Order: sequence, then C-alpha cells, then structure tokens
Amino acid sequence: MSTVQLTFKPKAVSKKLLNALNPRTREVITKRYGLESKERNTLESIGREYGITRERVRQIENFALGSIQKSKDYKEAENVFEELAEIVKVLGSIVPEKTLMEHISNDEVVHNHINFFMTLSGKFKKHKEDDNFDHRWSVDDEVAKHVHSALSNLHKNVTKDELVKEEEIVSRFVSDLSALASEYKDNRDVIKRYLSISKVIAKNPLNEWGHVTSSAVKARGIKDYAYLILRREGKPMHFRDVAKEINSTFNKKAHVATCHNELIKDKRFVLVGRGMYGLKDWGHTGGVVRDLIKVVMQEVGSPMAKQDIIDKVLALRDVKPNTIVVNLQNSKFFKKNQAGLYSLA
Repeated sequence: MSTVQLTFKPKAVSKKLLNALNPRTREVITKRYGLESKERNTLESIGREYGITRERVRQIENFALGSIQKSKDYKEAENVFEELAEIVKVLGSIVPEKTLMEHISNDEVVHNHINFFMTLSGKFKKHKEDDNFDHRWSVDDEVAKHVHSALSNLHKNVTKDELVKEEEIVSRFVSDLSALASEYKDNRDVIKRYLSISKVIAKNPLNEWGHVTSSAVKARGIKDYAYLILRREGKPMHFRDVAKEINSTFNKKAHVATCHNELIKDKRFVLVGRGMYGLKDWGHTGGVVRDLIKVVMQEVGSPMAKQDIIDKVLALRDVKPNTIVVNLQNSKFFKKNQAGLYSLA
C-alpha cells in the first residue's frame, strides 16, 4: 500500500506536545506510547520500573493526557488532528488500525506517534479488538454502526464450510449498507477495507471468502494448497501437476513426493486414475478398483454382465479395462454364475 504525504512531522509534534509535562511524566508517556522505540510498554512493565502499581501508572497517564489537552501546544496541533481525521474519512470513516498505519507510514515508531495523537484528540474513537472485529478507528459513529451491523449479518449468513467468490461477498455485504453515502458503499476499496475489519471471515489466496476456521481460507500446508488448486481447476489432476501449480500459484516449495503423500493421506482427495486425484466433494468414490466394483454391484443389487461392470467402473475412475477384468477373477471377493454374470462372493 502506498503511503500518504503528511504535512507535519509526527516526532516533532509529539515533542512539542510533551512540553506540557514534567520530566518524569513525559518519560512515562514516552514509554507508554512507544514514542522513542517500536515497543509500547504495558502499565505493568512501567510500574515495575518505577516501583509503583499499574493503577498509579494509569492515573499518571490520564493526568498527562488531560494536561496536554489543556495546553497551548495542543490547540496549535488542531491542524494535525484535522489532517488525520480527513485521512480516516477518505479511507471509509472506519478503518482497521493496521491498514490506517500502513497507509500513513512504513515506520513503526511513526505509527506509535499517530496512535498517540488519535488517543489525545476527541475526533477519533478507538474500537478495541474482540472475537468478531479487529482493532479499528472511526470518525463517524453512524458509519461505524452500519458497518458493524452489516458485518455481523454477513458473519451469520456465511456458513462454516462455504467459500464465496469476492464479487458475491461484496454484493451480500453492500446490500446491508444502503444507508451509507455513495462515496463509501460504491467504492470497492472502501468496501474491502470494511471487510478486513472482520475476524470471522477472511479471504484465501484465490480471492475466495469464508470462515477463518476453514483450511480452505487459512491454508496451513501443502494439503490445503492442493485442495485450493483442485477446487480452482474443477477437474482431476495428476499429482505432479498439482505440485507444479502450488509452486507457481502460491510461490510455495511443493516437492512432488510430498504432495503425492498428502493427496494419499487426506480424506478430501480421491484417487480417480493413475496418479490422478479429484475431490471427494465432487462425488468421486475412494478405494482401489476392487472397492469400486463392490460399490457398483451393491448399487445394482443383482448379477451383472462383465461389460456393464466395466462401463460403470470407468464412469467412476480412469483405469484400464483389463485392470477391472483382472479384479473380477478374484474369487475371494467376486463370483461368476453359469450365465456368465458376476456378483459379490
């Protein structure tokens, strides 16, 4: 993401604002907000350093923020707060904290200064992370309310095993945002930022949306990437081709042997031919050729001619007809009557 060009220098603004504080309080705020390093210290760690309770640190922080807000330098920094509020508004009036910070700067210390300014100013509302939503900032309560409501509805309407193309997920989401201004609901980038607030649904590498608990959304290994490849192709593939596609699509090192082994072990995949694998979801029947012959015979329920068996097995799997004939000769599993018809032994 490209960053905006701020008209102010965050570190210089912070230094000026901190002039309202005595040295010790200034030091506490600097540590608490990470104004000189990437790390924002916790109340507990600051308390241990100064030999005071976390509650006392909280009191010092609140007093310090109040003192800064009453200062002349705070009033002079109003243009800084206005500029940041306009950035949030352009991004959609509610935006994930991570997205906002990356939009402003690539420097993590600068992120801390921006967080400090937004905490100080009454123009911003920080929404803490919970089970459904990530950390986010807003500048318009009505927009935030509508976005939260639409996301909650979306969470209910996407089933746990469902994968939805991005066009469809956007359409579902926007249908609940009729109250928003066109500059937001008709802006694809804004809508995608809203969706990224969710901790319940997410996008996989193929731009399909689903529950974050799904291995088809949060791919965790070669077997999950193989599933995504086969799902994208929509037809059986040789394990060598699956490995090749994983390498080129996801830039993941998929060794052919490893990929083949995962396809064998995972119950989502079914061997449908020599080295060819499909998805069980497609209705393919697993097992060796003998198992397929059993399935065919059980479905028919009466003795069958050799050619009928061959035709039905070939409809399930790409194998050599002779392989089917050889399996039929196994008297442990199959028998042939005087009419030349086959049935289960």
